[in-house]
Amino acid sequence: MSDTNLATFNQFQLSPLLQRAIADLGFSHCTPIQSQVLHFTLAGHDAIGRAQTGTGKTAAFLITLINDLLKLPPSEDRYLGETRALVLAPTRELALQIAKDAEALAKYSKLRIVTLVGGMDYDKQKQQLYSDYVDIVVATPGRLIDFVEQKAIYLDQLDVLVIDEADRLLDMGFIPAIKRIVRACPPKTHRQTLFFSATFNQDVLNLADQWLFNPVKVEIEPAQVTNETVQQVVYIVSAEQKYDLLYNLIQLDNFERVIVFANRRDQVRRLADMLKHHRISCAVLSGEVPQEKRVKTLENFREGRVQVLVATDVAGRGIHIDDVSHVINFTLPEQTDDYVHRIGRTGRGGASGVSISFACEDDAFLIPNLEAAIGRKLDCTHPPAELLQKPRGR
Repeated sequence: MSDTNLATFNQFQLSPLLQRAIADLGFSHCTPIQSQVLHFTLAGHDAIGRAQTGTGKTAAFLITLINDLLKLPPSEDRYLGETRALVLAPTRELALQIAKDAEALAKYSKLRIVTLVGGMDYDKQKQQLYSDYVDIVVATPGRLIDFVEQKAIYLDQLDVLVIDEADRLLDMGFIPAIKRIVRACPPKTHRQTLFFSATFNQDVLNLADQWLFNPVKVEIEPAQVTNETVQQVVYIVSAEQKYDLLYNLIQLDNFERVIVFANRRDQVRRLADMLKHHRISCAVLSGEVPQEKRVKTLENFREGRVQVLVATDVAGRGIHIDDVSHVINFTLPEQTDDYVHRIGRTGRGGASGVSISFACEDDAFLIPNLEAAIGRKLDCTHPPAELLQKPRGR
C-alpha cells in the first residue's frame, strides 16, 4: 500500500501537543494498522487488532491513549498510586521499549509514565509511583500483581487498558495474573480496552470476548509472513565451519549492526567468548543476564558502541532497534515462529535488511518446515571459500 492511500496524522483531531511530538519523530503518514484502527479508537471504541511486529501497532495504541488523557483532564480528587492508563506487555524488554516510545510521544505534555517490570528495584519503582501523580503505567503482569497485592497501585480509576502481544502472554502462562489485574480495573463498559495479538487463535478470541466491549476488529494481513524487505539466505556448512563463517561475515564492511541468534544460553556464551577473543565488539542478551545489564546492553547496541549482539530468543520478540543491518541464525530455531520473529529484527520500517542462516547436518532438516511457514523457498547455497578461512590468531 503506498503512502498516498494511507491517512495522514493531520487528518485526525489530535491534541496539538501530540501532533507536534509525532512531527518531531518524522511521521506524516499512518501505517496500515494505524490508518484503520485510529478512526475507531480515537472515537472511544474498544479494538482488537492483529498485526505482525514492526507494523506500528505500538504507536497506534499510544497515540490513542495519550490523546484521550490530554482531552480528558484528570479528576481533581485523584490520589498518588492511581494510574489513568495501563499497558500490559509480556516481557521486560517490550515494556521498556513501549515506555520509551510513550515518552517520545508525550514529550510536550506533562503526562507521567512509570514502568513496572520484574528484575529491577521494586522500591525504586514504588518511589516513582508515589513521587507524583501517574498517568500511564507500562508493566509486565508479574510485577504489576506484586504492586496490586501490596496495595501500592490502584487501577479502579483507569480510563484505558491496553493488552499487547496477547498470544505471547497466553504462551507464557500469564493469563491467571491478567484476569486478576482486569478484575481490579473498572468494568469493561466503563473503560476503553485495546487488545493486540500477532495471532487470533480461539483462546485469544475468548479472552477478547471477556475483556472488550463491542470491539472493532482490525486485521492487517502481511503480504508474506516475513518482511519482503529482508533478503533471506541459508548457507549450507558443516558444524565445524559455522564459527569461521560467522567471523568472516562480521569482518565485511556492511555488517555494521548484527544480531546473532543461537538456541541455547551456553551456545550464546561460547560464541561471545570466541568473538571477544578475536577482538570483535560484542555483548550477550539472554535470560540469565540480569535485567539492568540487559537494558544497558541494548542501549550500547542501539548507540553503536557494540557491533554484535549474541542472543537467545528472549531478544527475538519485542526488541525494536532501527538499522540492524544483519540477523544471523547461528543455529536454526526449532519453532517456525521464532524464525519469523528473529528475522523481523532487521528490515524494519521499510528499510532493507539481510537474514543469513547457517544450516548443518544437525539442523538442515528444519528448513522445509520454515519454508512451509513463510510460504516461500529459501535460497540455500554454499558460502564462498574465502568466507570459510580460519581466523588469524585462533
